[in-house]
Amino acid sequence: MEGLHKKYGLITAIAMVVGTVVGSGVFFKAEKVLTSTGGNLPIGILAWALGGLIMIICAYNFAVMATKYEKVNGIVDYAEHMVGPKYAYFVGWFIATIYLPAMTSVLAWVSARYTCVLLGWSIVGPECMVLTLFYMVLSYVMNALSPIIAGKFQVSTTIIKLIPLYLMAIIGTIVGLKSGMVVQNFMVSVEEVETSTALFTAVCATAFAYEGWIIATSINAELKDSKKNLPIALVVGTFIVMLTYILYYVGLSGAVTNEVMMSSGETGARIAFSTIFSNIGGTLLFVFVVISCLGTLNGLMLASTRGLYALAIRGKGPKPEIFKQVDKVTNMPTNSSVVGLLVTMLWFFYFYGGNLADPLWFGKFCFDSSELPIITIYAMYLPIFILSIKKDKSSGFFRGILMPILAIFGCIFMVIAAYFSHGNAVFFYLIIFAVVMAIGMIFSKEKKV
Repeated sequence: MEGLHKKYGLITAIAMVVGTVVGSGVFFKAEKVLTSTGGNLPIGILAWALGGLIMIICAYNFAVMATKYEKVNGIVDYAEHMVGPKYAYFVGWFIATIYLPAMTSVLAWVSARYTCVLLGWSIVGPECMVLTLFYMVLSYVMNALSPIIAGKFQVSTTIIKLIPLYLMAIIGTIVGLKSGMVVQNFMVSVEEVETSTALFTAVCATAFAYEGWIIATSINAELKDSKKNLPIALVVGTFIVMLTYILYYVGLSGAVTNEVMMSSGETGARIAFSTIFSNIGGTLLFVFVVISCLGTLNGLMLASTRGLYALAIRGKGPKPEIFKQVDKVTNMPTNSSVVGLLVTMLWFFYFYGGNLADPLWFGKFCFDSSELPIITIYAMYLPIFILSIKKDKSSGFFRGILMPILAIFGCIFMVIAAYFSHGNAVFFYLIIFAVVMAIGMIFSKEKKV
């Protein structure tokens, strides 16, 4: 049986962490953070810092595990070693059927969304929907037919996407300090909000913007010297992401007032870039924003194509003998890739009907599929971190006890934030989650392949 080759290096892994995380979220969710905090910049920055700190702590713990365990899919490997094969299967099933396809579908829409903003089209119109499907299929084709090209695209888009972020972070802050805009935005809130609720809601929004780092663990079987390189990529990459987000958020405050950003919706980022860099320069940089979103989509699709493969290689899931096959030419799990694309399209159908359609299609079962699956993965980390304290006796106090405890508190914080942000929608999401997991139970018995 053909296996996955060691074809990615450290730079690609760091680029995947930074590139998969940085992109759509920092533009897409910056609006929600600002709105949920009533334009209160200090609370917004605190939310970005808390979300980033939780990400770094969790990434550090998985980095420690990455030095000891290597199989096919990082998070599934860690769940298997720390909790057991049954729990690992359900983590893998959730990732393959809900987490990855839900996120990938939203990212395809966000890429189309900012393309439509650039072209002056509606972000919920038919043009945007067709463009979403086009980007989805294009990303799939790139990953399925030529993973090496996809990896190079990941590195190049990472570099490209950092250009508008750091230009806004540096020049926006300088211009804003000279004009007094930064000080004004820090001192004046647009609306009065209840601090704790605003903070929880904003941190929940940052969860989407920060998510993606764990997806880099999905290529550990294809990463050269992964036990050394994956921990470096996770820790270095997540720190770069947090720093970039906070600096960009401050830079925006130097471009336009919080009130303008809050009232402009999806066009707020473009207005900010045009204000600082002129219409032509702002448009050019906004093209980079679109490219950065496509880079994020590429990283998510890369992981989505391996969802069922990670189960099949363990002899679990539907038809493992089919989904564990790897194409000899492309060195890609082709059958797993096709199903990954189809499930992603199904989740996009839900996202449109549950979040964009007017009126919404699913009644009480409408929820934000860009955030709740991410909070779910934080909840699923809890048994892994709890049992790592019990099982890992060789890592010392800092690595083996303190950091897992901090990660546990961070995950609990995220779960609480989800309820404050989404309310009763959480319960209807959990019903769908339970149904999908029940279906997964049918295929949970290991088969010899």
